[in-house]
Amino acid sequence: MTRTIVASARKEIVIGFDQPFCVIGERINPTGRKKLAAEMVDGNFDTVRSDARAQVAAGATMLDVNAGVTAVDPNATEPALLVQTLEIVQDLVDVPLSIDSSVTAAIEAALQVAKGRPLVNSVTGEEEKLEAILPLVKKYDVPVVAISNDETGISMDPDVRFAVAKKIVERAMDYGIKPEDVVVDPLVMPIGALGDAGRQVFALLRRLREELKVNTTCGLSNISFGLPHRHGINAAFIPMVIGAGMTSAIMNPCRPQEMEAVRGANVLAGTDRDCATWIRTYKDYKPAEGGHALAAPVAGGDGAGSGGGRRRGGREARMGARG
Repeated sequence: MTRTIVASARKEIVIGFDQPFCVIGERINPTGRKKLAAEMVDGNFDTVRSDARAQVAAGATMLDVNAGVTAVDPNATEPALLVQTLEIVQDLVDVPLSIDSSVTAAIEAALQVAKGRPLVNSVTGEEEKLEAILPLVKKYDVPVVAISNDETGISMDPDVRFAVAKKIVERAMDYGIKPEDVVVDPLVMPIGALGDAGRQVFALLRRLREELKVNTTCGLSNISFGLPHRHGINAAFIPMVIGAGMTSAIMNPCRPQEMEAVRGANVLAGTDRDCATWIRTYKDYKPAEGGHALAAPVAGGDGAGSGGGRRRGGREARMGARG
């Protein structure tokens, strides 16, 4: 069974087919958030701190940390800012972190100060990226997100995206990196622009699970980009991708509708044993007048996946703003 181990200084998490779905909180990312970007440039990390606490309280298994505040000379500005942001977050919360950058120097600088075993987000199938990132993944013994695009861009053909993923997994093995330490992002397309985007990703996920035997992730809200009431689409998408084999996603855990879908899918997939997390989270749930309220989670209620105890904003810049 494929098991990807990530860890903070105090907590280890397992991402795997037999584990609860891993929710990677997306909020510590200045892409599309001008106010947050301006604060971080000014050395103000109040929003970073509040977003970190809120996402963990809402049930995030991990947190993604991105410091891509500018496209102007990020090689000079991003390493120090990413290190500063990472150190603040890892000293504030005990969940594992994802180091999110397409600047190689920023990833290496962050790995030097990271506690535990963070996830590197990310590497693509581009030769330049493979040669820059995979040696760091091996050196620091950390898992990496593999995004299924290469020098030709993002293919609309799911077979091409599978081939790119296979190439990255094989290249990683050449460096001595095990397949369980490669978490593939098959690239979710917006359903509003590509009508079979859902069917594409479900088929891709089954192939990635059965043929490559790797864990998977995605930028979840890409599926609903451009549509009204995006959170309804996202919430419907979650149990379907989990059923197809996806084991994690970068998403906003502070959306109760979407987190209910995650927790419900965990119950039905049998990874929330004895329905313990569902009961702990919703035992005091009372619908508001009209029956439309969504239950607020209990802080710290999720033990999902516990094994014990990009160019700036890469994915969203390529695929569309997050929801």
